[in-house]
Amino acid sequence: MKSIAHLVLLALVSSATTVTLAQKVKVGYDKGTDFSKFKSYSWSEPAMPPTRPVLFESVVARVELELRSKGLTRVEHDADLVLTPSGRVDYGFSGEAATPYSPTYGGPPPTLNATMWAGMSGPSSAGIWVLEGTLILTFVDRANNRIVWAGSVKQKLDLEKKNKSLELADKAVTKLLRKYPARK
Repeated sequence: MKSIAHLVLLALVSSATTVTLAQKVKVGYDKGTDFSKFKSYSWSEPAMPPTRPVLFESVVARVELELRSKGLTRVEHDADLVLTPSGRVDYGFSGEAATPYSPTYGGPPPTLNATMWAGMSGPSSAGIWVLEGTLILTFVDRANNRIVWAGSVKQKLDLEKKNKSLELADKAVTKLLRKYPARK
């Protein structure tokens, strides 16, 4: 019986400390659009000022590099495409949390005082908090005022290793814009 309990505990601990670094990419575009007609783009202002300006500037630089490699030129006014960035950086919970009482308990559920573990954040062995960045890029055909391409990417980041996080953000943007329709 002890060996099963040890295996379950080992599985919980290993799943709670594992952080996947893969990017989650979703894209959609108007398949009737001839993307070869677009030669230039400009940025619209973000709806809210960035809370992490270094990360934001790194992402913008990578987007511009990727778009330049696809033959698009950045202009300040009268661009073919208007690029609207949005996104956020949040803390998310990684790992599964277990119910703090046995499922065979026959009485009413016990009250759970969140501060009884280790302060307001709860027990640290139930999982870890990870930093996750989300970027959404929307391309609008300025002449028709119509969205022609939109994509999002999520990437887990490491607050302690800022340079590694910038590299991961670069890779996420590259992977996202790889799905931007190729020019004919």
